[in-house]
Amino acid sequence: MDFKLSEEQQMLQDTVARLVRDHYGFEAREHSRDSELGYSADFWRQLGELGLLAVPFEEALGGLGGGGVDVALVATELGRGLCLEPFLHSVVFAGGLLAQLGSERQRQDLLPRVADASLQLAAALEEPQSHYQLLDVRTRAEAVSGGWQLSGRKSVVVGGHSAGLLLVSARTCGEALDEQGISLFLVDPEAPGISRRAFPTMDGRKACEIVLDKVFVARAALLGAEGEAHGALAYQQGRALAAQCAEAVGSMEAACAYTLDYLKTRKQFGTAIGSFQALQHRMVDMRIALDQASAIALLAACVADEPDSAERSRALAAAKVIVSRAARLIADDSVQLHGGIGLTWEYQLSHHAKHLWMVARQFGDDDHHLQAFCELMESAV
Repeated sequence: MDFKLSEEQQMLQDTVARLVRDHYGFEAREHSRDSELGYSADFWRQLGELGLLAVPFEEALGGLGGGGVDVALVATELGRGLCLEPFLHSVVFAGGLLAQLGSERQRQDLLPRVADASLQLAAALEEPQSHYQLLDVRTRAEAVSGGWQLSGRKSVVVGGHSAGLLLVSARTCGEALDEQGISLFLVDPEAPGISRRAFPTMDGRKACEIVLDKVFVARAALLGAEGEAHGALAYQQGRALAAQCAEAVGSMEAACAYTLDYLKTRKQFGTAIGSFQALQHRMVDMRIALDQASAIALLAACVADEPDSAERSRALAAAKVIVSRAARLIADDSVQLHGGIGLTWEYQLSHHAKHLWMVARQFGDDDHHLQAFCELMESAV
């Protein structure tokens, strides 16, 4: 199989890499992290102007018609640069849900705005008790005259503090853990009855807790068929998971590069510590883990846009397990090989490590996906 990038894909990768290198220095990133928005509005706008936010969407809706590998190329370079912008959550995950479930009018009205960076989305799906289970939805949507009233809580909504629209899952029928009965709604975050509490995540991004108290949404705010959203939620989370694996690979590559450079320059007893065999072995283990993660992340990118199937789900679950374990190993070992400086806030490596620790648990940790992989294997027997 030919794993070489096409000329267009190479140009896409080079464009993102150059943009991050030239306009996303570490000091600028830290300034954006400390702002109320939590990321750079200027850099987000640049991503839109260059068409990078339009990559996953079809051309008729202002997109570039790119596939999973194209999305992965963008995500890898954003991960390498520790970019805080909500590409994964707004464009890939929430944008994918809108593209799959939205009516023609909803898609025509909203997706071009997502693609040009004038509208940020956020997927409000997780709840305090859900623990990675998309079907564990206790937020309720009660039918009223002209629409629904939503009541419940959503947790760890990344980018929810700054989103122009929230995609909120709620039960229109059924009980918690039922696949049927979950619906998805477009919700104005400024609507009466909504309260948001923003907080920083471990890796410097911002998320929020959302409480909905009888929030009215019109019938036109429903995405897709009533009570049939679970399949789309699982499918689009798989696409987001593949992009997240690619983003993690970019961050792991940067962490390995910082560590190798440190081993070559840090001296002890008059010699570079990289000459010590024990440390060389640790560095080799990190590179092996990185190569394994890179290979499985490429597989995940290749299957991300395929039709839903058990084979696709197995590949994505396997990718998440291997990437999560590699992320933790590289984060832990890179910090340990650096010593105390590895956790210094002013040193870029510490932020890569925190991001990798976060990646290893978002959208499900390795135990969760290993269990899913085993169940899919049993069902195939």
